Amino acid sequence: MSKDPSPQPAAEAPPTTVQYVLGRLRQIGVTDYFGVPGDFAFPISDAICADPGLRFIGSCNELNAAYAADGYARIRGLAAISTTFGPGELGALPGIAGAYAEHLPIFHITGRPTRAAQAARAIVHHTLGDGEFDHFRRMTAPAVCASTIITPENCASETERLIAAALYDRRPVYMAIPSDVADRPIAPPAPPVAERRSDPAALEGAVAAIVDAVARAKTACILPGILVVRLGLRSRATAVIDASGLPFATMLMDKATLDEAHPSYIGMYEGAWSDEGVREYVEGADCVLAIGGLPSDFNTGAFTARLDRSRTINVLHHRTRVGHAWYEGVEMGDVLAALAGRLPRRTDLAGPRPVAAVEPRDGGEDRITAAGLYPRWARFLRPDDILVAETGTSSLGMASARMPAGSTFHNQTLWGAIGWATPAAFGAAMAAPDRRTVLITGDGSHQLTAQEVGQFHRFGLKPIIFVLNNDGYLIERLLCKDPDARYNDLAPWRYHELPRALGCDGWYTARVATCGELDAALDRARTCGTGAYIEVVTDRYEAPPTALKLHESTRTLYGEPSAPSHGPAAAGRVPTPVADRGGRRAANEAG
Repeated sequence: MSKDPSPQPAAEAPPTTVQYVLGRLRQIGVTDYFGVPGDFAFPISDAICADPGLRFIGSCNELNAAYAADGYARIRGLAAISTTFGPGELGALPGIAGAYAEHLPIFHITGRPTRAAQAARAIVHHTLGDGEFDHFRRMTAPAVCASTIITPENCASETERLIAAALYDRRPVYMAIPSDVADRPIAPPAPPVAERRSDPAALEGAVAAIVDAVARAKTACILPGILVVRLGLRSRATAVIDASGLPFATMLMDKATLDEAHPSYIGMYEGAWSDEGVREYVEGADCVLAIGGLPSDFNTGAFTARLDRSRTINVLHHRTRVGHAWYEGVEMGDVLAALAGRLPRRTDLAGPRPVAAVEPRDGGEDRITAAGLYPRWARFLRPDDILVAETGTSSLGMASARMPAGSTFHNQTLWGAIGWATPAAFGAAMAAPDRRTVLITGDGSHQLTAQEVGQFHRFGLKPIIFVLNNDGYLIERLLCKDPDARYNDLAPWRYHELPRALGCDGWYTARVATCGELDAALDRARTCGTGAYIEVVTDRYEAPPTALKLHESTRTLYGEPSAPSHGPAAAGRVPTPVADRGGRRAANEAG
């Protein structure tokens, strides 16, 4: 008589949909979720909080959460945000759109009403009251590279599809989970989507063409762009520089893409806004190897860049152009890896040296001017700093700063949303709490998102925050017809008192209006050991040189037939800068 078989262990229960989504995202590096709670998203928030390997980071509102995720993704390579249906997800949408424009992969997970409520076309809160539940996903569609509504049956396959899309395109994706689906077990898991690779023949053709063009050129240089950073290819791009001996410059959006302490760095190239030596070298080169840049308005000095298409190579995300020939299905990382081993070593190229750091002007009781402020800020930076500079005069003023070794520069050149920088700096600090985060923002931008300052202290972070108080929107004053128009004015906040009101106990705070006061505040901020918040007061029209050049470039910036004779420079309120050197546009092509 045979014995009974040994009892078999019970099969492990399949994960729920929300467990599967969060688990797969954790496997690719997502451990933090910025967001705001909401009832339709409770199952998602509860699952995040129940997992000891994950962290829910509450934000003051959904827009700030999206901006914080943007800053986090700039440091870690990807990020996530959790919102509720309707008002929550739409509140985040402008920040998600900015991440799309600037190639930042963010997983936007939102909770939806139950499937039963949707099927019944019920009139429930957070809807438009019309029984339609897909409005908001459709509104989000242009700002993401892929979207889905999770069900138990499609959870595994759709999660894998969206992960692949986010990593391939380096852009946000949208994942909606109905609240009654979150705790349902999934159907059998699906394998990850295979990573796409370069077409071997196209890759060889592109690399051979690039090597030939560089070898034949009497002068050549490299313009590394922001996609180098977004794709995690800094080391490969640096290897190309080191192997080839080619000098390199960067445009505004691409500042500090590669280390500005590198001996081959020659400075910023911004068309007519450039230092003359850099402009002449780049525009006069027989071969310009551009890697992942974008010929946008601000990147090209208001479309004044003069780059001959026939002498320019563009290595883009998934394709490459050499002269007028395109090579499709070619991945940037593969091109850089091949070039590092095959480009000829050039020892005959001597690009211009970067312009020496400008010494700060004035001191003591002198009022703070742009000439006294921006060089002091540049000198304040130290190696490995994370500098977040707000859209407007803050980022334009810091564009000329020589970044120390290992430091990074972050602004929102393309999307250009004022208010981005404060929560983005918080996200960046959360991503790298061991590095010093320095935020420079303007008063107008700060009023949009200032409440996020309290989050720094809540999570034990110690940033250095500078708020430039120039009594209004200076960048708008430099661009509009009437600089004194009321829409450029602000409520007169006491900015340096905000940290205390927002719970930042023990922080060093100061309000400075003279160079002597600024010097003392900078010294204290270096050593205070806490968060520091310094309100810097200047005159209303105190603008750095690049901002003044922007004012004088409105003709090419906006495509106007003739330069305007209005604005603060025309009115004698700020010095008139040198006029731009022509309006010829850079080649207008994707990437």
